[in-house]
Amino acid sequence: MLKEFYYPEGLEAGCDEAGRGCLAGPVYAAAVILPKGYKNEVLDDSKKLTPHKRNILRIDIEKNALSWAVACCDNTEIDSLNILRASILAMHRALDKLSVKPDRILVDGNRFFRYKSVPHICIIHGDANYMSIAAASVLAKVYRDEYMLRMHTIYNLYAWDKNKGYPTAEHRRAIEEYGVTPYHRKSFLLFKSQLSLKF
Repeated sequence: MLKEFYYPEGLEAGCDEAGRGCLAGPVYAAAVILPKGYKNEVLDDSKKLTPHKRNILRIDIEKNALSWAVACCDNTEIDSLNILRASILAMHRALDKLSVKPDRILVDGNRFFRYKSVPHICIIHGDANYMSIAAASVLAKVYRDEYMLRMHTIYNLYAWDKNKGYPTAEHRRAIEEYGVTPYHRKSFLLFKSQLSLKF
């Protein structure tokens, strides 16, 4: 079982993102406030879970959380801001959508920008240690995967139904052969010859 809270008092919103290392599509983030006493033995870092388990957890989290929200920054924002700033902005957008104001924020990783007047704590591998961050990682991953599946129906040459925009060999070969789509991140190294290109 993961840890329930960082501090026993007050409400904690766990935050995490999905899609930071992708070549295409938005970065998604989620914020989740879980109730005291919430238990789920399956809940873990989303990367350790099968899609089936993530989908079951998504239903349970959305049903039982005191508040939850999902938001994103698209690929053009990522290119404009850089991926770190875009990831944090997506987290801020998710926090903006919460119906309950948290007393503090738990963030997976080691970087975050202050959100309003709410104190935050950055925790490396937080999604593998704290329930609220793990829950946020699950929602961010599920919602982003669903988005990339929809995009695959429009751009089916890039195997986004399988790679979800991540830099697999198949995805890179498709970029080399067919070029980039409006959903690719042009600030990322998409293919080797990009070193000599100017966007």
